[in-house]
Amino acid sequence: MPHNRTISASYLEYSEEEELPRDIGELIEAAKKASEGAYAPYSGFSVGAAVRLSSGKIVSGSNVENAAYPSGSCAERTALSYAITNHRNDFPVSIAISARGNSGIPAQVVSPCGNCRQFISEEENRTGGRIRIILACKDKTLVFESISDLLPLQFSKLSFV
Repeated sequence: MPHNRTISASYLEYSEEEELPRDIGELIEAAKKASEGAYAPYSGFSVGAAVRLSSGKIVSGSNVENAAYPSGSCAERTALSYAITNHRNDFPVSIAISARGNSGIPAQVVSPCGNCRQFISEEENRTGGRIRIILACKDKTLVFESISDLLPLQFSKLSFV
């Protein structure tokens, strides 16, 4: 007999910029600034990601599109790849994501694609810690404490055991 099960996600939602803790606001601003460096000539949709490392240092990245789709790179993977490559033992503890289109910052949050969710999951597995995910849009900010809230049945090295 099958059993009905539920998977749910828990997150904090901030609707006022003044409510945001300073560290979250700072990371969102870095993500917005990173989105200005995006190369998005095909979609016109620029995404920025800012990663706070355990030392407090912030590194960022933006999406880079390519005519040979899907050869581009998402902002989240760009920022995390930079962090992993250049700060190997200074682990990511949070990542903020912000986007802008031709008409400015969207009213709805932009969440990481499936590839990026799995990439964040792998980094949590590598470091043994959680990465807080901050999704910012025009009128609200969502804060998830771990990728498991966005990717509850993630693929991991434990799947091979």
